[in-house]
Amino acid sequence: MHTFEVHRMQPADAATNPDEGVVRWSPVKSLWFSSFFVTAIVGGYHTFNWPAVLASFVFTVLTLCLGHTLGLHRLLIHRSYDCPKWLEYIFVHLGTLVGMGGPFRMIYLHDIRDWAQRHPTCHSFFIHQHPLWKDFLWQLHGDITLKHAPRFVIEPHILNDRVFRFMQRTWMLQQLPWAVLFFMLGGISWVVWGIAVRVTVSIIGHWLVGYFAHNTGARDWHVEGHAIQGYNLNHIGLLTMGEGWHNNHHAYPGSARLGLRDTQADPGWWTLLALRKLGLARNLKLPPRPPPPPRSPPPSHPIPLTAKHQGKFVT
Repeated sequence: MHTFEVHRMQPADAATNPDEGVVRWSPVKSLWFSSFFVTAIVGGYHTFNWPAVLASFVFTVLTLCLGHTLGLHRLLIHRSYDCPKWLEYIFVHLGTLVGMGGPFRMIYLHDIRDWAQRHPTCHSFFIHQHPLWKDFLWQLHGDITLKHAPRFVIEPHILNDRVFRFMQRTWMLQQLPWAVLFFMLGGISWVVWGIAVRVTVSIIGHWLVGYFAHNTGARDWHVEGHAIQGYNLNHIGLLTMGEGWHNNHHAYPGSARLGLRDTQADPGWWTLLALRKLGLARNLKLPPRPPPPPRSPPPSHPIPLTAKHQGKFVT
């Protein structure tokens, strides 16, 4: 297996590559984010109260932990564990509420970036190597069109799933039932904080984690042949629900556990362990060998890995 293979991204022809492309303003993406951002700033200031803030915080944690990292990332995208279908639907719905897209769109955004990064070189849009302000404009207001893009092929059992198709068609509208519930519970302030502030914080937070996780931090692993290496963002494992251990994820993308050491906080993994005890999660995939001890190897000499390490897991 080549280091750049991502099974949903298939070569369209011999010229398929992640290097040649143009970044353009995306009206839908930009206006969607901007509307929440302005509402969060203006509305959040005028409707501030602690019950609304607390409701927003709790729902943010639920959508990011159960939804984004467990539902979309570790389950729908990487299939790093199994769970009942009804629970998968709940988790993916909560992930959609984060506000970045429906299930098919989220699979595509993840896999096209993963596919590009696994090449020796790729367009800079995929590797966050520009100044912070430019990457902000590109990632939150723009999109890239590759000149020689791969074919995006989703597994039939996902693509033909009626629930996932409904979520994809209505992903923007899925905020509305929750907005009604928040209004009934706490009025307009709960709507502003539970919807607009939460979505704004989640989108900006997701982008910031991606930016810094490809620019600075510690590394235990070096994946050979990749255009960019991931970094572990120490001290914010809790805040990122475990997603900040990005060097680990680059090394073992199919692992259900992202914080591979006991000292690396990974709320997503802790939740999976609890679900397994309840009989709601099984077949949790892990790397085939234990991670290195805390101070081995030195940060300047990460352990080299190739694609063969990434494809093997134990449950």
